[in-house]
Amino acid sequence: MSKGFVLWFTGLSGAGKTTLSSLLATELRTRGLNVEILDGDEVRTNLSKGLGFSKEDRDTNIRRIGYVSRLLARNNVAVIAAAISPYREVRDEVRRAISGNGAAFIEVFVKCSIDVLAERDVKGLYKKALAGELQGFTGVSDPYEEPLHPEVIVETDVETVAASAAKILQVIEKRTMLPRASGGLDYALSHPEVGVL
Repeated sequence: MSKGFVLWFTGLSGAGKTTLSSLLATELRTRGLNVEILDGDEVRTNLSKGLGFSKEDRDTNIRRIGYVSRLLARNNVAVIAAAISPYREVRDEVRRAISGNGAAFIEVFVKCSIDVLAERDVKGLYKKALAGELQGFTGVSDPYEEPLHPEVIVETDVETVAASAAKILQVIEKRTMLPRASGGLDYALSHPEVGVL
């Protein structure tokens, strides 16, 4: 059985964290891994109900995701945590807790320009936030602290989904000794019709 690890996606809303999580989970499952996705929105609904969007509440939500991630990883589960997690200090705290438990922690910065995020946003939240009509919106009127030393940076405004996923997968293989698979994302990379986010 493979040793558990945590793949921690951080980035602004709409950057592609959920899309990449789903693609990587499918790929890792084809390689025989037990995989769990901890999506930030789902955790808020089920585990962090009642929390608001103050810095303290956001940090509490991230600590809860980190705690569950740590428990799963130490039981040989490949954990994909996808949450904005805007504050560097609490992300680093989660990293220390998971790494201290013997599991690999792979931070993935899902980077995308505000202009592209606003174009993708079907709800128009970015446009409202940029116009000053929506306060406390992460990356516009509320801070987002970019990681200083992430293991992977993917730029989803210029890369295809497959290219971003392949970059992440290469690091997982290197850090966790996950064997390479024939086909899979290598195949997807050679087929650009997989497209962009």
